[in-house]
Amino acid sequence: MYDTCIWSLLSAPGDKRLQVQVRLFLSLVLGDITQKGYEKKRAKLLAPYVPQTQGRCLFQLSCDCFPGVDPALQKESKPQMPAPSATPASASSSSSASKFHRARSGGARDERYRSDIHTEAVQAALAKHKEQKMALPMPTKRRSTFVQSPADACTPPDTSSASEDEGSLRRQAALSAALHQSLQNAESWINRSIQGSSTSSSASSTLSHGEGKGTSGSLADVFANTRIENFSVPPDVTATTSSSSARPATSSFPPGVPVSSRVSTKIQQLLNTLKRPKRPPLKEFFVDDFEEIVEVPQPDPNQPKPEGRQMTPVKGEPLGVVCNWPPALEAALQRWGTTQAKCPCLTALDVTGKPVYTLTYGKLWSRSLKLAYTLLNKLGTKNEPVLKPGDRVALVYPNNDPVMFMVAFYGCLLAEVIPVPIEVPLTRKDAGGQQIGFLLGSCGIALALTTEVCLKGLPKTQNGEIVQFKGWPRLKWVVTDSKYLSKSPKDWQPNISAAGTEPAYIEYKTSKEGSVMGVTVSRIAMLSHCQALSQACNYSEGETIVNVLDFKKDAGLWHGILTSHGLKPEAICPCATSPEAMTIAIRRPGVPGAPLPGRAILSMNGLSFGVIRVNTEDKNSALTVQDVGHVMPGGMMCIVKPDGPPQLCKTDEIGEICVSSRAGGMMYYGLAGVTKNTFEVIPVNSAGSPVGEVPFVRSGLLGFVGPGSLVFVVGKMDGLLTVSGRRHNADDIVATGLAVESIKTVYRGRIAVFSVSVFYDERIVVVAEQRPDASEEDSFQWMSRVLQAIDSIHQVGVYCLALVPANTLPKTPLGGIHISQTKQHFLEGSLHPCNILMCPHTCVTNLPKPRQKQPGVGPASVMVGNLVAGKRIAQASGRDLGQIEDNDLVKKHQFLTEVLQWRAQATPDHPLFLLLNAKGTTVCTATCLQLHKKAERIASVLCDKGHLNAGDNVVLLYPPGIELITAFYGCLYAGCIPVTVRPPHAQSLTATLPTVRMIVEVSKAACILTTQTLMRLLKSREAAAAVDVKTWPTIIDTDDLPRKRLSQIYKPPTPEMLAYLDFSVSTTGMLTGVKMSHAAVSGLCRAIKLQCELYSSRQIAICLDPYCGLGFVLWCLCSVYSGHQSILIPPMELESNLFLWLSTVSQYKIRDTFCSYSVMELCTKGLGNQVEMLKARGINLSCVRTCVVVAEERPRVSLTHSFSKLFKDIGLSSRAVSTTFGSRVNVAICLQGTSGPDPTTVYVDLKSLRHDRVRLVERGAPQSLLLSESGKILPGVKVVIVNPETKGPLGDSHLGEIWVNSPHTASGYYTIYDNETLQADHFNTRLSFGDAAQTLWARTGYLGFVRRTELTAASGERHDALYVVGALDETLELRGLRYHPIDIETSVSRTHRSIAECAVFTWTNLLVVVVELCGCEQEALDLVPLVTNVVLEEHYLIVGVVVVVDPGVIPINSRGEKQRMHLRDSFLADQLDPIYVAYNM
Repeated sequence: MYDTCIWSLLSAPGDKRLQVQVRLFLSLVLGDITQKGYEKKRAKLLAPYVPQTQGRCLFQLSCDCFPGVDPALQKESKPQMPAPSATPASASSSSSASKFHRARSGGARDERYRSDIHTEAVQAALAKHKEQKMALPMPTKRRSTFVQSPADACTPPDTSSASEDEGSLRRQAALSAALHQSLQNAESWINRSIQGSSTSSSASSTLSHGEGKGTSGSLADVFANTRIENFSVPPDVTATTSSSSARPATSSFPPGVPVSSRVSTKIQQLLNTLKRPKRPPLKEFFVDDFEEIVEVPQPDPNQPKPEGRQMTPVKGEPLGVVCNWPPALEAALQRWGTTQAKCPCLTALDVTGKPVYTLTYGKLWSRSLKLAYTLLNKLGTKNEPVLKPGDRVALVYPNNDPVMFMVAFYGCLLAEVIPVPIEVPLTRKDAGGQQIGFLLGSCGIALALTTEVCLKGLPKTQNGEIVQFKGWPRLKWVVTDSKYLSKSPKDWQPNISAAGTEPAYIEYKTSKEGSVMGVTVSRIAMLSHCQALSQACNYSEGETIVNVLDFKKDAGLWHGILTSHGLKPEAICPCATSPEAMTIAIRRPGVPGAPLPGRAILSMNGLSFGVIRVNTEDKNSALTVQDVGHVMPGGMMCIVKPDGPPQLCKTDEIGEICVSSRAGGMMYYGLAGVTKNTFEVIPVNSAGSPVGEVPFVRSGLLGFVGPGSLVFVVGKMDGLLTVSGRRHNADDIVATGLAVESIKTVYRGRIAVFSVSVFYDERIVVVAEQRPDASEEDSFQWMSRVLQAIDSIHQVGVYCLALVPANTLPKTPLGGIHISQTKQHFLEGSLHPCNILMCPHTCVTNLPKPRQKQPGVGPASVMVGNLVAGKRIAQASGRDLGQIEDNDLVKKHQFLTEVLQWRAQATPDHPLFLLLNAKGTTVCTATCLQLHKKAERIASVLCDKGHLNAGDNVVLLYPPGIELITAFYGCLYAGCIPVTVRPPHAQSLTATLPTVRMIVEVSKAACILTTQTLMRLLKSREAAAAVDVKTWPTIIDTDDLPRKRLSQIYKPPTPEMLAYLDFSVSTTGMLTGVKMSHAAVSGLCRAIKLQCELYSSRQIAICLDPYCGLGFVLWCLCSVYSGHQSILIPPMELESNLFLWLSTVSQYKIRDTFCSYSVMELCTKGLGNQVEMLKARGINLSCVRTCVVVAEERPRVSLTHSFSKLFKDIGLSSRAVSTTFGSRVNVAICLQGTSGPDPTTVYVDLKSLRHDRVRLVERGAPQSLLLSESGKILPGVKVVIVNPETKGPLGDSHLGEIWVNSPHTASGYYTIYDNETLQADHFNTRLSFGDAAQTLWARTGYLGFVRRTELTAASGERHDALYVVGALDETLELRGLRYHPIDIETSVSRTHRSIAECAVFTWTNLLVVVVELCGCEQEALDLVPLVTNVVLEEHYLIVGVVVVVDPGVIPINSRGEKQRMHLRDSFLADQLDPIYVAYNM
């Protein structure tokens, strides 16, 4: 029979002892009686029987592990057969026959063995930590997080982030008392746990901007004194490589082309190109340089090393010669089926131990014969049979029907087809079901045998057909019940030949990674295995064997339960098995007076280094193992190293057990390469020379050979976790976890332990199913104690400990945990834990040592070094304004007011502005004359009502529109200085009005110009709740203006007089106002006109906020200067009509359009899947020549590329989209314009950027970052790259601060106290070396580099490209390296589909990551390990806190920039209302 059993020997088949023991055992397992009740019953019922067992083995168990204290059932089985002389057969214990699904639900059938880690040892280890308090703050969780609810039921708070540009201004002077209480735990945690951390981070540079005092100051003091130890030595990753793209063309002519020959220039260029050296192969670019990065832990000098001699293979006793041994297993069945037909072969028991059915040898033979005949002759036609000998057939039988399975198995053997037993599929998405399908497909299986009851229980479609299981081939299902089988003719006999190496059956085996392979067993191996078992166990007729395992798989483990139930020690006979090697070793049945089995008390520390050492020191970290007997008869065994070539181990070394025997597996079906590495292993000695020529089979078991050739097994290869060079066993860690008072918190047997590869090492992950009644505090306490116990006993840290809701982990067919599927869910973010604890600080010990900044090289040395290296100074400039032809407009009119008056006289009816609403209809227009007259009226009102003098500041508070423009020119006509301010949002006055109030105060405004609606809002009760409305300056509404002509328009005495103030809030929360002079305004408008070729006949579309920077300039100034018509689209209108901007561009056939990143992102996300609708509306963007994104940041290449690709189907050219670059000191430095080459892109190495270096790499290189040029430098603008510390110039392709010199640079900062030092440093600074002209530069505060390209600029020279990397103020200084938040955020955003947005900042020395969850709240905790993993892998940083929030919580200003400091303030003030906050240990 197919060896599905553990054999147990009793003196008589019908003895009552069998029923008593089975019933007792099943009652205990099923929970019908308690352990105490069981003990009483056992003493009463079994007392007469146990002492009478003499001279024989009561139970002989099979295991693929060492005997442990905690019992569990094992996973797979092998075909065995009783000795030919044994007539009575095996009784098989199974569950109820009514519903086979129930046989799978029990958690008791866990697949893993339990190692000998006693609860006492764990409690003793935990006692050391008892005095300590909780080591870290409990995570913060919303109560509703794990209540099943639809995702759209949660309405995020209305933050109106698009209208809150400056929400982060008003910082709290002190944190609230609630915050102080919530962080008390955090203080003690960081004071304790950080000291052993490997994450060294200095405070972010962003912290220098006005931190609040009070409580936050005390917290800062607490954390400032925290010292961080580092474990590693830094690698040098600052080495630069030569630019791969700088390849000079060869000037020599190719051979065969005479110099004087008339070759065209194009052909000559082609030939020269072909002569250039080829690019290096990819591998030269993509060599993983982890050895330079990772701190490799140095080996412990005190670690134990093997000291024994090299082992020699151990031989088992020779197989005996039996005269009447059958030539094949089928022949044995034929013999017993015909000679002893009435002898029982198999008896099935129900859950109560009552016999359900007895199969005799005669019935087995006759039914198998009928099945064989049916398979070969009745399924198809004579000419086209469905099955031929050698075909593979799936056997799908439930666990409670051993009788039908046995008939089917032997029927296949008689028909010479190869059975492939698999588990019954329960659902279409069974754990591991797809891999089983792959095995069936690779075996070419088209037929599945099953029972009628099982077939009815399979999942069906609505049509009643069996569903197509995921990954399975199409199967024909054949029912093997007797009534469906045809009786074979008397003259038909099966072909029974002598057993050879042809395949007999295929058993599936699941690897550690989850892939399923088919182990092929030959007929001779099957027969030899039965002979070896019969000889080893001394089987004879008249004995009964009890099987309590899955009869379809490899033998398992039962001896632990029996041992604890009072059987004599010699009655327990464990064995070691594996799918590949079948039975490896077995302890022979004992005799009275024989010595007890061998025991070894081993040091777990030694085991982790693969060395056998007797434990003498700490009894808590000892492992007790018992032998599994001797090598099987006819076999030979050796121990080889588990990794690398199969080198023989030393005698005191742990390794993988390899067996050479006829009674073993033959190959993995269809996998020749893997087969060679597993089934054809030739051991080698330490010199690498083969030891003998006999091939061995790797068993997948770890162990050693002890004294007396006893075999000890200490674990499985599949459960091996190699962390930092040390080996740990997953099942040992499970047993440790279970010993920590787990009854109240988690389910026993529902714990998974596996390792994931993070940052060049394996990290241990523990996942357990939490009981529904466990409280948050109990769970967190248990998790903390488990971490302590594992650290104490195994000396290894746990990377992640997660608790999931009950019954949610993927199950194996027998009810255990499907480890590989659990791991896959963990890595995919689909595990949905309800509690999680990450401990990267204690686990990750191979981080590179923090960079220590060396004394800087002087600027003169840098310049000399660049000259010696042949590198030019990194500087670039736009076209020279003096050489550009222009009309006499500039010579005539120095001021913008003069230009408007001239246009009102020369072209009074020429339209300058056109304002659209959400429907796309024109709301308001303004011609040159209309604008001039309205400006005059406003100027007269300012003089009459406001009593303002020339030079007074006036705040303009208007929604985006033409009123804002007329008010601006009215101020200029009156000689006042306008300050444009975004109006407050009526729905969020408390958040937006204080910003307005602050700008009014800082600018010292004498008057506010606004509309009637906004004036009422400023004086309303709601406003009074936010600010003091009585202190507003004079407020004038401009809705109804008197028709009064201005007597005289103000003319500034000099062009250096102020034209307007530009106030803005940076992403770091700083409010800055810069002064723009009339000369700067004229210069800026002229540069933009020349760059974009703007003339009176042109139309441009603007979808920008008009309150600061280049957006204000384009909205209000450029049309008046250049005379072109501006079509104004307020961005807020797009919220109600996404088509507005694109349809306007198409309708008016706009050539040049300007937008912000937020507008582009809105269109990309909202219209990306509606391109066909855009086509149907007739929208065509082929007219667009330039689509410019106005920004003060690094170009978002992915967004612009996505926008171009999405809308190319409606005519948008990929060359049209470009970006601008400006800063506070100069609002427009780069703008693509119409002439000049297309924007260039480069890939730079992220690791080098962190060291303030630029290293160019090829596309696809690991750790590469794509950067795009930020448009072309404007005419009259000069740029130089400078070291921000030494203020010395840098060389080409070197990272430094961008300094700018141009006629339209701002005059300086406008502040209350007029800080001259800051102004001089930012606006009027000089290079410390190398600039003889002593040029005055303005510091932009942005890092970038200049690179000379192969392209030709409009001037005819080679084009110099400027690449912006990021703002200096935003960078995070962590571990001595400089990080740009956008790089970390990009990595985080792509880890999970449910992350809508994310932002990072530093809190003390911890990195905080805030992610917006757009999925259901059950996914919140999935993000914590994913975020931690990706930041560690890609940026070598350990995340300190992960905050999961609702969508829309991260504040984003109108330019699409994240307000990270505003978010940081909200986090510290506990105002985020997070879904979950995880504090990583």
